[in-house]
Amino acid sequence: MTEVESLVLEPLKRFQAQMSRLEEKLNEVAADMRGMKQHGVAFMTLEVKRDAAIAALQHRLDRVDRRLDLID
Repeated sequence: MTEVESLVLEPLKRFQAQMSRLEEKLNEVAADMRGMKQHGVAFMTLEVKRDAAIAALQHRLDRVDRRLDLID
């Protein structure tokens, strides 16, 4: 390998190594984001279930109020 080739190839090898490390970090960040999205979906599912339970309780309470003539 000539000196000129060495001057060109060495920086390219370092650049390739840096790009490889960046790719690994990006994959880690992507995995973390997938985990956060899954957590968000689970949270929203729980909220929907809670909202449905509250709505059912409100409906029952309204029926009790009507039966006891407590509604104005």
